[in-house]
Amino acid sequence: MLARLAASRFNEIRQIFRQPSRAFSTALNYHLDTPDNNPKLPWEFTEANQAKVKEILSHYPSNYKQSATIPLLDLAQQQHGGWLPVSAMDAVAKIVEVPPIRVYEVATFYSMFNRAKVGKYHLLVCGTTPCMIRGSRGIEEALLKHLGVKRNEVTPDGLFSVGEMECMGCCVNAPMITVADYSNGSEGYTYNYFVRLSSFFVFLGGGGGGLLPIHTLTCYIDVNSGRCNPRESS
Repeated sequence: MLARLAASRFNEIRQIFRQPSRAFSTALNYHLDTPDNNPKLPWEFTEANQAKVKEILSHYPSNYKQSATIPLLDLAQQQHGGWLPVSAMDAVAKIVEVPPIRVYEVATFYSMFNRAKVGKYHLLVCGTTPCMIRGSRGIEEALLKHLGVKRNEVTPDGLFSVGEMECMGCCVNAPMITVADYSNGSEGYTYNYFVRLSSFFVFLGGGGGGLLPIHTLTCYIDVNSGRCNPRESS
């Protein structure tokens, strides 16, 4: 019996690794110009975020501005609704005074940077070994079926998209799901970690038909205690 179970799990994992483009941000390993994503489109940080750019740069020596690439890309992604157009990457390259290719290399390496549009609520399923063993593959399939989309697609109402996130550091609670909420821009960007899958699917069901998801069932990880604290109703 154990041998059959092990063989079944092995086949599931093997099928996962055979599939290309598992992570949302790596749907394409190259850039193709589109009407809404090309270098000719103007892009710059807002006045409020320009102040944040100065604050970020202040943490690094003037001759090492490129060290600020990651936090600046993160700020740009927050400003642009959860994804990075190529013109935003070019703007960051200009600020840190490096060739654009250096910024592209960073943006394409980290799965947290999305180079395609994402939904207002970007659903991320953990794809590392503990979560895969605990059924994250089936969870992702259920999400895609429920939303009626394929991986890397956004629902017609713009609310949801599905991607993958690497280890969230919560292996004891596997399988893990997180929702990246870009609804309030850089001032309100959060990751909501769902420990109870039943709560997550209630959240998901509340977002259908153009309605806002039910926020009362989300929780935050307290960095001091490590506990998952429920979020108050908004």
